[in-house]
Amino acid sequence: MADQLAYVLINPYTLHKSRTGGILARLMTRTALELVAARMFAPGKELAEEYAKISASEKDPQDRKIQELIRQYILDNYSPDSKARQRRRVMMLLFRGEDAVKRLRQVVGHITHGRGGESIRDTYGDYIVDHKGEVKYFEPAVLAAPNEEEAAAKLKLWASYSDKDGGLLEGVVQYPQGTKTEHTLVLIKPDNFQFPSGRPGNIIDAFSRTGLFIIGVKVHQMSVAQAEEFYGPVRQVLRTRMTDMVGARARAALEKEFGFKLPAELEKPLGQQLGGPFGDNQFENIVRFMTGVSPSECDGQKKANAGTAKCLALVYEGPDAVKKIREVLGPTDPRKAPPGSIRREFGQDIMVNAAHASDSPENAKREIGIIHVAENNLKQVVEQSYGRIQ
Repeated sequence: MADQLAYVLINPYTLHKSRTGGILARLMTRTALELVAARMFAPGKELAEEYAKISASEKDPQDRKIQELIRQYILDNYSPDSKARQRRRVMMLLFRGEDAVKRLRQVVGHITHGRGGESIRDTYGDYIVDHKGEVKYFEPAVLAAPNEEEAAAKLKLWASYSDKDGGLLEGVVQYPQGTKTEHTLVLIKPDNFQFPSGRPGNIIDAFSRTGLFIIGVKVHQMSVAQAEEFYGPVRQVLRTRMTDMVGARARAALEKEFGFKLPAELEKPLGQQLGGPFGDNQFENIVRFMTGVSPSECDGQKKANAGTAKCLALVYEGPDAVKKIREVLGPTDPRKAPPGSIRREFGQDIMVNAAHASDSPENAKREIGIIHVAENNLKQVVEQSYGRIQ
């Protein structure tokens, strides 16, 4: 069977309750599908109404009554809040793989009574009725298409609104008057995407303890040019700050090679001579890790091409966003990170350390610009499968 595209929409309430990470972890581990695109939306009234119109289907195995509840749910919860005059956040995740629509829908599950955590909706959704069978509360947690035909139609619809209603959602989250907010960038690094696993979702789940809001998301394959610009500020640091370590290692290596002791005062000139090349090699390793491509093997044109390694970029918003994210992430070296921090739990070494986070609001702005988090690559993926969308 040929590869299919399939989507999951994470509902506004689910996002608000910071259940995104747990849901992503289940989607990736239980389907083994490839996450190929992601985008934040703040749907306008038109998109919500058009999506609601095509949400119910005779080919959907879900009970028709539940389908009608979902249709009304979309109108009530995807449309802008008329009282607050505020749009709501929705996250679309796009997956690719064999029989993707069916596999994804099985993990999402149906809305039913009395079951435990078998599906995402069993765990994160609610369907509460009174003794007369009247619905008291309804929250489906996520939305997904029941078959390939409807997945295509609904993806085309969302893609057609993805420029207008999607991107970096500044000004969408409401805060108390006078609240000062920041943006910060998180990159979930390529080591978390070597095979389908719960690691990306578990890392997002850990960040949820900050109380910050996700306002941007993008599946990104960093080019060598982007990586060199992104990590440019650390290049000189690598060339100069490790001269003592390089000198000591060089002296020890020479002593072992030649079989006699060398004067300690040789360490400094050895470090000065070798520190620059060593730093350049470390920088090359970082770029290769983040892109999957060695920069020394690229000419100008190849440097601009998307790399082969995948990461997930997220923009968080809220008070003291930079500080809060970095506290949960932990220091660069996982061995020095405190228990419970992301790098202690998921990192291996200074380079393969699970995730990156901006170290200042100014750097966050610079890094978000380099990664182009608002870039609409979700629409590009949909158009590759279904043709140009107006």
